[in-house]
Amino acid sequence: MKKYMFIAFTLLVAACEKPILDEDVVSMKEANVILHMTQYEQEAFGNSGNRAATRAATGITELCSRLNIAIFDDEGTKVKTVAQKEGDASFGTVAMTLAAGTYQLVVIAHNGEGSATITSTEKVTFPNNKVTDTFYYYGDLVVTSEVQSYDLTLNRAVAMFRMVLTDEEIPSTVTKFKFYYTGGSSTFSPSVGYGCVNSKQTEIRTVADGVTTFDIFTLPHTEEDVLTKLTVTAIDANDNTVKERVFENVPVTRNQITRYTGSFFGSGGSGQTSDGTFRLTADPDWDSVNGYTF
Repeated sequence: MKKYMFIAFTLLVAACEKPILDEDVVSMKEANVILHMTQYEQEAFGNSGNRAATRAATGITELCSRLNIAIFDDEGTKVKTVAQKEGDASFGTVAMTLAAGTYQLVVIAHNGEGSATITSTEKVTFPNNKVTDTFYYYGDLVVTSEVQSYDLTLNRAVAMFRMVLTDEEIPSTVTKFKFYYTGGSSTFSPSVGYGCVNSKQTEIRTVADGVTTFDIFTLPHTEEDVLTKLTVTAIDANDNTVKERVFENVPVTRNQITRYTGSFFGSGGSGQTSDGTFRLTADPDWDSVNGYTF
């Protein structure tokens, strides 16, 4: 009897407890800080590589499927987080209430399978250490008693490696490509704007009819970084190796594409606002494409 009474009491206490949530949901009327994703105007790159005419850039919600935000106080303590994903009713608009003061704001927009973990202004990790096209913002957030209004532009955090095959056809036995690479990072430092660990990364890309281009991402450590070793393996349905190629010292630069083009199998082929909002935007175009052949 005492055992059952203890269980009943435990359940009653648990039912009365209010869960501690890291995210606060407030209405737009209650909020003194609102983040809203929209479009913006930016100069585009001309054919010569110089910036040319302006154009409307794509909103961050059209580029990324997940949005993670963290607010840190002046002692570096995380005081609030928000996570949104594509399909949420409020995706792209974040309302929150903060006490007056100066904070550090970290925004991460990405396409991962789950939320990014923003541990500090110096460390962000992604589910299963998988890096996708990722944008970020880091800066001071000054909050007063009035509704604040800021325009924010997100920057791309990653570099892309793109393999373009010129083979007349991919062997029918090949079902996927495995990319195993070292030298990049899967962990990001918003305060620095670069990767902050040395990672061993593995990505799998499924082969589909007519697809000859395969993309992977990494977080460079510096403005000019390299993937020290990139092994690309063509694999069949039984995980047997059909063909393998190794690329060394592959140059990678943030917001640039490193494109390697060639025959993998040796079969030839041709070669400002007043509505209390933050404006979170990002440039969908990469700065440049650096091409190489193999």
